[in-house]
Amino acid sequence: MENFKFTNTWFNDAAKQQWEKLISQIKPKRILEIGSYEGASTCYLIQKLAQENSIEIHCIDAWNIEMGDDTDYKHYGSNVDMSAVESRFRQNTKLAIEKVSKKVDFFIHKGFSDDQLVKLLSSGKKNYFDFIYIDGSHLGPDVLCDAVLSFRLLKIGGVMVFDDYLFSQGGNKDLTLIPKLAIDSFVNLYSGKISMLNAPAYQIYVKKISN
Repeated sequence: MENFKFTNTWFNDAAKQQWEKLISQIKPKRILEIGSYEGASTCYLIQKLAQENSIEIHCIDAWNIEMGDDTDYKHYGSNVDMSAVESRFRQNTKLAIEKVSKKVDFFIHKGFSDDQLVKLLSSGKKNYFDFIYIDGSHLGPDVLCDAVLSFRLLKIGGVMVFDDYLFSQGGNKDLTLIPKLAIDSFVNLYSGKISMLNAPAYQIYVKKISN
């Protein structure tokens, strides 16, 4: 059997252990992921959930080769070949779907997240998803935009997960270049519409309780 092709262990190191409990509790069937990279979290969700139930999963990523040298991608290392990253994502997710017994409705939305999230909203996906994972751009304004638009797509009772809460750009003190300020701002602005769930320090979990 062909093996998955991942070049890093980010998801395993930062989230997998905590997700074992979270995903087993909420058992989402409609999933949205912003920032898929090579598909480690995507493949985990497919294998975890689609052995027992059919699921629908949407993945948003630009895989823009020009972003390899951008500020937001410095933590991936220099000269990242994003076309190769995308190719690994497609191979890995194809393999994950082949390994499970239930149907997986799988949708890839290639492009920048603000455009793709608006398209999902305009296609009737408001209050639609059970689970949304935000791990795209790490720039503060982008993270806040992803959060606000994703909240509209999340159904009441659904869970939103923010990755890289403590991420920093090599000691850069500009808070607009990291996710934390954006996530804190969202949590404060939406405090009456969400409840906080227990999470590892590197991630934030929120549950939507009202529109």
